[in-house]
Amino acid sequence: MTDGVNGVAFGVFVFLFLLVTVLGFAAARWRRAPTLDSLDEWGLGGRRFGTFIAWFLIGGDLYTAYTFIAVPATLYAGSVVGFFAIPYGIIAYPMIFVFLPRLWSVSHRHGYVTPADFVQGRYDSRPLALAVALTGILATMPYIALQLVGMQVVLEVMGVTAPGDSWIVKDLPLFIAFGFLAAYTYSAGMRAPALIAFVKDTLIYVVIIVAVLYIPHQLGGWGHVFDAANDSFASFNKENADAIAAGQAQPRGMIPPETAQWAYASLALGSALALFMYPHSVTGVLSTRSRSVIRRNAALLPAYSVLLGLLALLGFVAIAAGVKVANPQQSVPQLFEEQFSPWFAGVAFAAIVIGALVPAAIMSIAAANLWTRNIYKAFINRGATPKQEAQQSKAVSLLVKVGALVFVLALSKDFAINLQLLGGVWILQTFPAIVVGLYTRWLHRTALLVGWAVGMGYGTWLAYGVASPTKAHFGGPLVLFPGTETKVYIALVAFLANIAVAVVLTVVLRALQVAEGVDQTRPQDYHADEGDPGVEARVGEVEVGTS
Repeated sequence: MTDGVNGVAFGVFVFLFLLVTVLGFAAARWRRAPTLDSLDEWGLGGRRFGTFIAWFLIGGDLYTAYTFIAVPATLYAGSVVGFFAIPYGIIAYPMIFVFLPRLWSVSHRHGYVTPADFVQGRYDSRPLALAVALTGILATMPYIALQLVGMQVVLEVMGVTAPGDSWIVKDLPLFIAFGFLAAYTYSAGMRAPALIAFVKDTLIYVVIIVAVLYIPHQLGGWGHVFDAANDSFASFNKENADAIAAGQAQPRGMIPPETAQWAYASLALGSALALFMYPHSVTGVLSTRSRSVIRRNAALLPAYSVLLGLLALLGFVAIAAGVKVANPQQSVPQLFEEQFSPWFAGVAFAAIVIGALVPAAIMSIAAANLWTRNIYKAFINRGATPKQEAQQSKAVSLLVKVGALVFVLALSKDFAINLQLLGGVWILQTFPAIVVGLYTRWLHRTALLVGWAVGMGYGTWLAYGVASPTKAHFGGPLVLFPGTETKVYIALVAFLANIAVAVVLTVVLRALQVAEGVDQTRPQDYHADEGDPGVEARVGEVEVGTS
């Protein structure tokens, strides 16, 4: 610990962290089932969360600590497309209103725990299910690692760690935090992040609302904030005109110019399509108890987009406040440090760190479920009992957290961010098998597998070839659309290649009458709801007063 630590801020931070730790362990007894020795109970919370709990859980799952660090950081750094994170959330929710209830129904009818389970049942293809599972694990691991990056940023701003510290001093707080996270996730499963999400989201809402009302008022109002940001960007562009012209620096601004509008739009659309392909997103949805819960949440979750929009503007507020940091990711924590009283700064820091614990727990559970169902049970122990499945997931959830911790501590943060960029490219390649499969089985299982491989390979190759002023490879999410001078999101380009290959190859394989496997699902499975015949009855409700 360094001399720069404020005792009041640190004390409030520790108190709130210990509070959520206690809640995490208490979650094991919260509306507990007779046993947690099954993936339905440990990995999905009994599949019976109602609207209120699901809203906190899914929101806490999607809006991570790194989101609250990175989104305003992009605006602080003057990225003209940095605000894309706001519309993509708004675009995503109408889409999930349509297709996620179908996934919920067929999953509850057949006991599917992961999206790869559905792919296996729909297409009768273990290789395709394995591809979906491995993609989910690959895309999730760097996502967990980035929660650690967000925590590190806060600890550095608080003064708990510093660049010159020994690795023991610098990394010990992360080991302690993730040690507690691993312990209560192991004991309580999905119930732990569900309970902690109440505290996390409440703190986040309070901090952001206070920040957007109090700090701009102290600085002279929102008009001054926008003027200060605009003047800062204009000054940078003037001073670095030669470097910008030579491609050695990126121009800064508040609104995308005409040349960047397709980049902005494609980032929003591609990210929206990918959002609920992530295993942790699906895990949160499958833990709900009815189709109507999902629909209500699709209607209510845009409230988080309002919050995120306000949070993003704090990047401009940091500029107006004169915050100077070498790493833009430190801009908002540093703003809180300078503008809030110590006790409320401690609340803000705790909100961000706790904001890492909820998604990290759900992500590790989702990755562990993929391993257990679609690798361990599918290829290693096909006769695994529910208890053995739960034991596997518990053990692997620990390994996933340790892996993410080692990943961040042993490798550079840039490497983790690069892999997260690839995570978005990779996870979108599972869209045809999952979402298209919810409506039609026309695409051939082999064509889907080949299309997936093409999308994965092409997307990775495109991302590797992107250079930036500071990086020779993986320099950003945008690439020139083939045959044009227009930049678009890499994931969408790879996705279009994936779809094209899958469609063309399906026509060929159908003409050759290649076997398609047996579909284990029926049309009525996609409309089943709580209480319908064949949908397992869930007793001992986790939530009172909602339906």
